[in-house]
Amino acid sequence: MSDVARLAGVSQQTVSRVVRGATNVDPDIRERVEHAIAQLRYRRNPAAAALASNRTMTIGVVSFELSVLGPTVALYGISEEARKHGYATRLVTLASLERHDIRAAFESINSDTVDGVIVLAPLLDAITVLEDLDIGVPVVTFQQGSHPSPTSVSVDEVRGARMVVRHLLDLGHETVWHVQGPAGWMATSSRVQGWAAELGASGRFVPTPLATADWSAAEGYRVGRELATKEDVTAVFAANDPFALGVIKAMDEAGRNVPGDVSVVGFDDVKEAPFFRPALTTVRLDFEAIGHIAVSRILAMIKEEAEGDIPLLEPHLILRDTTAAPRSKR
Repeated sequence: MSDVARLAGVSQQTVSRVVRGATNVDPDIRERVEHAIAQLRYRRNPAAAALASNRTMTIGVVSFELSVLGPTVALYGISEEARKHGYATRLVTLASLERHDIRAAFESINSDTVDGVIVLAPLLDAITVLEDLDIGVPVVTFQQGSHPSPTSVSVDEVRGARMVVRHLLDLGHETVWHVQGPAGWMATSSRVQGWAAELGASGRFVPTPLATADWSAAEGYRVGRELATKEDVTAVFAANDPFALGVIKAMDEAGRNVPGDVSVVGFDDVKEAPFFRPALTTVRLDFEAIGHIAVSRILAMIKEEAEGDIPLLEPHLILRDTTAAPRSKR
């Protein structure tokens, strides 16, 4: 650090502020310091930093189902943001949704090993257990569809679901059928809530949502085969993109064209969505930004500088090729 300070013509304290990401540094000085850091290939010593600050320089992450898009992408955002601030991450995965497994995962992370914990387990049981635990360090949770709060980060998924329904009703569909997510997931509840609320506000019939056991395309295909037998089904809102893929396959096998006979909309906007055939209309959620925001809030809480609620991230409806007006309205 002294070498960097000498080359940049600043004090070691200034170098330290730049490395920590402090905002009270003149942009020109910051640029000089960052140039010197790159030129000298300076790397902060985590052990020395931890000793000096009386911190572990580690953020704990508790996650479940890394095969599911949201937690996986958010974890990448957490790792990147933590690294930028000189922090390592320690990942603990939940073995199941059983309460004793959830409690064991949380208890394996304590204040002696981490400075804060981010919970990427947007499940009702996980949040309930967390509320009963005293971890001893700041905690930020990823709670899909939750209201803004000082300690949880989320996308406005209720609004996203309402946007889907409004788009399909505006095309002329009488109602929208819903393939819902598995029980226990906060995303399932929030997407059902938005779907039903928009149909109700428009005075439309609210069909019984179709239940699923997991978030897989196979489950979308299974319930899609059931939907394909119903002649009055002209629009389907799938709670995630794999569901939509399964529904589209089921419709195709039944001789029902998408979007000619049935419009289908997904949710999440996976990277493959533009390459579905036809390209999938869906809702984009910025899960990576959730990871960045969660780390920023944890660091502010560690420094006792956190203020106000964390605003909900906005969803975006991405229009592609799987929706159209019903045949009766053409």
